[in-house]
Amino acid sequence: MPKRYSIAEARANLPTIVDEVEAGSTIELTRRGKPIAVVLSRQQYDALRSERPRFSETYRLFLERFRLEEIGVDRDYFDSLRAAGPGRKVAL
Repeated sequence: MPKRYSIAEARANLPTIVDEVEAGSTIELTRRGKPIAVVLSRQQYDALRSERPRFSETYRLFLERFRLEEIGVDRDYFDSLRAAGPGRKVAL
C-alpha cells in the first residue's frame, strides 16, 4: 500500500517525498482524504509509458530468431492463428 500525504503535507515534505520515491516507494497524494494523484520514480514512470511491441512485430522477430522448418513446424501454421484484420467491432 502506498504511503499517503495530503496536499498540505506534501508541500511541507517535498524533499522527503522525493527521497522516498527515489528509493522505490510510490506516494499517493490526497485532497480532503480522497486520492487525487500518485508520485512515482522516473524509472517506474518510464516502465508504465513504454510501448509494448505489436503482435506483428513480435511475430516477425520470432520468425527471425527461430527456424520453424528445423523444428518441424510449417510456417503456414501460424497464419491461421491470428487474423490480419482489425478485429470485430465492439459497442462500449
